[in-house]
Amino acid sequence: MVPPGRRARDEERVHGDVTGARSARGRAFARVWNLVRRIPPGRVMTYGQIAGLLGNALSPRAVGWAMHGCPPDVPWQRVVNARGGCSTERMPGFPPGIQRALLEEEGIEFRPNGTLDLTRYRWDPPPGVLAAVTAATEEEPEDGTA
Repeated sequence: MVPPGRRARDEERVHGDVTGARSARGRAFARVWNLVRRIPPGRVMTYGQIAGLLGNALSPRAVGWAMHGCPPDVPWQRVVNARGGCSTERMPGFPPGIQRALLEEEGIEFRPNGTLDLTRYRWDPPPGVLAAVTAATEEEPEDGTA
């Protein structure tokens, strides 16, 4: 039995890497990817918003790690930081400005300070999307791809 206020080991908040697609961490990352796949072009979500919608089983930083290792069909560019800024500028292997360029191709406009207006572009999933994300995650193949 888990003491009140504590999470069972399989339900601990994830801050690190995935060790297997069917592990609790693997399922958590797969839920992130399934949710991000549903963000429409021209809209964004924040790392913290995704973490909160998925029950805070992941920290916002872990959502970022999930996005860094996402399958090729996940529109990773649609996830931004809490200020509406791009967080890939310091990532090795990412060309400077690529996230912003991809978002601008989708019609998103940036302010002079390099952020976008979250009140305008933030996507709030309609009711039922989170249940669909969870259901899709349970049906995924072992490698985490859809």
